[in-house]
Amino acid sequence: MIDPTSIRVAPLTRAHAEDLATWRYDPPYDVYDLAGADPGELLEPALGFHAVLAGDRLIGFRSFGPDGQVPGWDYDDSALDTGGGLRPSLTGQGLGRAVIAAGLDFGRATFAPAAFRVTVASFNARARRTVESLGFERVGSFAALRDARPFDVLVRAEPAQT
Repeated sequence: MIDPTSIRVAPLTRAHAEDLATWRYDPPYDVYDLAGADPGELLEPALGFHAVLAGDRLIGFRSFGPDGQVPGWDYDDSALDTGGGLRPSLTGQGLGRAVIAAGLDFGRATFAPAAFRVTVASFNARARRTVESLGFERVGSFAALRDARPFDVLVRAEPAQT
């Protein structure tokens, strides 16, 4: 059992990246597979990958920037794209909200964006409900260039910094 209050975002290490590169999800969630990813690429700062830990255990990841974008949408710089995932064995256990909230807290403190944007596969009602419960609103849908799979784009404005 994972205590949601123990969840934190931390720098991604080589060991974390190697672990992420083995993650496989059951269909139709296999669109999110990281299996076969190059751990070295996951460590590239430009991709913005971070580990999500419960204590010292890797339970997920969050990314900030281009990794959260799916080719096919006309992205702009009005919001910071964020994406992520849970360890496949932990999906469907009610941890998503705490993991995403920890990522948003980290993203707000680190990047101070005017808004956050997430792109979610349209079939993924669980993820869509979770981000909507965190204040995201759907602004559009599109077909991915890679496989024409439908995706939804959701945005959440952040309070103005004073």
